[in-house]
Amino acid sequence: MERVPTIDIAPFMGGDGCARARVARAVDEACREIGFFAIVNHGVDEAAMARARHMAEAFFALPEAEKLKVERPPQKVSRGYNRFKDRSLSYSLGRAAPPDLQEAFAFGPDDVPPGGWHADDPRSAMLAPNLWPARPLGMREAMLAYYAEMRALGERMLDIVAAALGLDRAYFDGKFDRQSSVARMVRYPAQADAPPAAGQLRAGEHTDYGTLTFLRGDAVPGGTQVLTRAGEWIEVVTPPGGFVCNIGDALARWTNDRWTSTLHRVGNPPDAGVDRISMVFFHSPNHDAVIECAKGCEGAEGPKYPPIAFADHYLGKVMKAAHARLNADAADARAGSAGG
Repeated sequence: MERVPTIDIAPFMGGDGCARARVARAVDEACREIGFFAIVNHGVDEAAMARARHMAEAFFALPEAEKLKVERPPQKVSRGYNRFKDRSLSYSLGRAAPPDLQEAFAFGPDDVPPGGWHADDPRSAMLAPNLWPARPLGMREAMLAYYAEMRALGERMLDIVAAALGLDRAYFDGKFDRQSSVARMVRYPAQADAPPAAGQLRAGEHTDYGTLTFLRGDAVPGGTQVLTRAGEWIEVVTPPGGFVCNIGDALARWTNDRWTSTLHRVGNPPDAGVDRISMVFFHSPNHDAVIECAKGCEGAEGPKYPPIAFADHYLGKVMKAAHARLNADAADARAGSAGG
């Protein structure tokens, strides 16, 4: 594929068997060929999306000192505020690059049982408590309403994923009931005052780490770019009212690379550009879910990868990007880590 297809998923949720099969086939084809697709008629409440988008904009407009009151914790997991240029995604692939030109606010599940997180257990860092700012008023409530909508979308998409792979939907039962999905609000500032350094992007080249990513970004220049099999970068624009979706490394690994976790980046605008805000939901399983080749995906050569706990898979990549250090690993998610 040389473009990202748009798939109407409503027939899967409300259609007959033939309609459901057509949607599943379209998703399977996109995931095999390019690893990206857009969805429309997905059932997400647009009012919840609008409130979360408004709160993100209001938060990023605060003075930096105010935002730093909820700065990302020392474990460098996805909680709270990431200051401008404080990570480099390319390191997650083992590639050194200048810091990414973005700031962000991230949060995970807010219903983690007491005692789920232990400061000295790096694998439990994915259960760390959220950091909510005092301003803007109502941000926590708006963001959690958005999180609930996206989590429900993830469940609907797992129905489609199971059908596309020929799996019993029960295969995913017990793997997503305590999921570690992360929501991330990202602001890419206009670049009038500080042009990018050589090799510096809004987000460096990377693949995502989880199962599925749901993106809604402002339709302005300087957005997500996908690397096709032909070696060309193409820009992806979110359809009105829709989401851009892509396969993460965990789902690619689950399918034994039947589905593609595609290299992508966020490019710089052709000129100084304008501010751009993206709302991203990284759908992920339980932190202790085992990622291993799903039945029917073995292929002629058998499984390519040994089983691995999702936390170990995920944190190894996150720590490299967060510390901008090629030898960072999951252990650096421990409180007081000397990672730097």
